[in-house]
Amino acid sequence: MAVAAILIVIVGLIVIFMLLAAIRVAKEYERGVIFRLGRLIGQKGPGLFLLIPVLDRMVKIDLRIVTMSVPPQEVITRDNVPVKVNAVLFFRVLDPQKAVMAVENFIMATSQIAQTTLRSTLGQSDLDHLLAERDKINQQLQKIIDEQTAPWGIKVTTVEVKDVEIPQTMQRAMARQAEAERERRAKIIAAEGEFQASEKLASAANVISAEPMALQLRFLQTLVEVSSERNSTTIFPVPIDLIRPFLEKLDKKD
Repeated sequence: MAVAAILIVIVGLIVIFMLLAAIRVAKEYERGVIFRLGRLIGQKGPGLFLLIPVLDRMVKIDLRIVTMSVPPQEVITRDNVPVKVNAVLFFRVLDPQKAVMAVENFIMATSQIAQTTLRSTLGQSDLDHLLAERDKINQQLQKIIDEQTAPWGIKVTTVEVKDVEIPQTMQRAMARQAEAERERRAKIIAAEGEFQASEKLASAANVISAEPMALQLRFLQTLVEVSSERNSTTIFPVPIDLIRPFLEKLDKKD
């Protein structure tokens, strides 16, 4: 009887162990890819499901978006400027079976593809284009990486270039270029202002030449403006018409 009881206990423990080994639970964002004797039989989840102990093996895949930081890459741009660029990559698994069957480690493979694509794509761009057209470059990187990872069941949603590190000598050269550009625009604006002022002065001269009294009124207005500034010296413009008779007499005497 004692031997039979021991056997029953042993059998019961084996059954409990097999049941525990057969029960699997996958969360809502997880899927289990099932292999039976090495052959793919499909995927299961989410929720509770059973496996055949010893015969079945499960590989659990997370379907949530993965955030991957691409290490800094040293790139030579098309205009021969050395820069160091890093980026961030967002992707998720769309097909768990392909992610397991098509590539050994889909996370490592996606990281390597992102690094090589970042170097090759930015190497075809000028430095000005890299700094000014960041959105277009991000879209181009996302498209290229997504096309290469699609056969693995991976969907790349976003690629963002985070930082572009430029050598100090190039930064100083760019600062000098920006300063020269600002000076050029300031000179152009000043020249345009002088040109517009000359046009207005020419128009005013035409009006004054047609109405001689307008010049006298302008003289009086200037006198009021000068006196309002509390200057110790007052400049009074003398109209030419007042001294013209005396000038004519002098000419006749001569």
